[in-house]
Parts: sequence; structure tokens; C-alpha cells
Amino acid sequence: MVTLEDGSKTQKGAKPEDGKWMTPDGDPTYHVKPDGIIDWYAYSGFRRYHSECHVCHGPEGEGSTYAPALKESLKTMSYGDFVGVVASGRIVHMPGGGESVMPALGDNKNVMCYIDDIYVYLKGRADGAIGRGRPAGRDEKPAAAKEYDKACFGE
Repeated sequence: MVTLEDGSKTQKGAKPEDGKWMTPDGDPTYHVKPDGIIDWYAYSGFRRYHSECHVCHGPEGEGSTYAPALKESLKTMSYGDFVGVVASGRIVHMPGGGESVMPALGDNKNVMCYIDDIYVYLKGRADGAIGRGRPAGRDEKPAAAKEYDKACFGE
């Protein structure tokens, strides 16, 4: 995480493209203003995470007895690996013979249409740029996000 000249926080080298912050590698990322206002995609990710993911992974990516803390996982997991695990699922063999199963969600439009947003929110949590609780506010939804939503849901 870096602090920009205006006091906002993002990942090193990130720049906005049509209202979405992107790293030099082409991965989506967060942008948090000094007053705590977050970009639209991070806010959407907060909403989508708490709609689809927190039942297993706990509120705010903190984990549960059932599934790991994604806030910790995204400290080392790449964007591509994250998308792959969410889309295809994963089975982890635990010590003692148990299994931890992440179901494949690649056919769930409520997840996959917002996978970038969910990643951005969790990456902001992992980097310490986005705190616990409801964000202080958000940027307006960019026109590109509105068009993407329509296309993803076939409208």
C-alpha cells in the first residue's frame, strides 16, 4: 500500500481507468481517500462480500471456524489465483484427515459479475487500507460499471 500526494491510499503504481483503479499488472485495486471515502468498486465489493461470502468467511474477511480469513489470504494470494479458486473451488486436506471445501462459484452471477469488486474490497482489507465496519462513504458508480452490470446479467 502507498499513500499518494493527496493522502489517499492505493497499491503502488495504481491509476484510475474509467473510474476503476488498476495496478500496473492490470489487476483491479482499491482507492481510499483521506476521509475514508472508498472507490465504487471497493464499496460494491463490501456489499457483495457481505451478501455472498461472509456466511462462511466471516464478517469483513476476518474468517470463521468454518473457512479461512480472506483478509489474511489476500496478503499473499494473487488476483488470478483468487479468481481461480472462487470460480473453480478448492479442497484443502487438513492435518488429521479432514477436508476444507470451497465450492465452485463460477456459475453464480451474483459472485462472478462482481469478482473484481469482491477482490478489491478484500485486498483493501488485507493491506489495512479499508477498516472494519461499513465504509464512511463511496464514490459515485461510474458509467462503465453500469454498462458492465447490464452486460454481465444479459440486460
